Amino acid sequence: MDTVLIEDLRLEAVIGVYEWEKRIHQRLSLTLELGCDIGTAAAGDDLNATLDYAAISARLKQFCADNRFELVETFAERIAALLREEFAIGWLRLTLKKPGAVADAAFVGVRIERGERH
Repeated sequence: MDTVLIEDLRLEAVIGVYEWEKRIHQRLSLTLELGCDIGTAAAGDDLNATLDYAAISARLKQFCADNRFELVETFAERIAALLREEFAIGWLRLTLKKPGAVADAAFVGVRIERGERH
């Protein structure tokens, strides 16, 4: 299996447990590793035969605009489910970072892996 990468996608989201966090947009960083066989796309130089990272990125930005979450864990799980369902991704690894959430830490976040890697 090959891997399509989207690294350090910057997203603006309403996310957090504190009341002040629920009223503002915060910057998140998302890195995706998406399992995909790129052989057919490469052989035919055909975007339709691979994962369109521009379309995926645009969909995730829209998802952020339409939703609010308290936990980065919930946010990560929902993104993983969305990607697997809407883009037929069988396996993914997702790293979600929330900078500035804890004093003296560059970021907090989660890394999840969903699906079967073949």
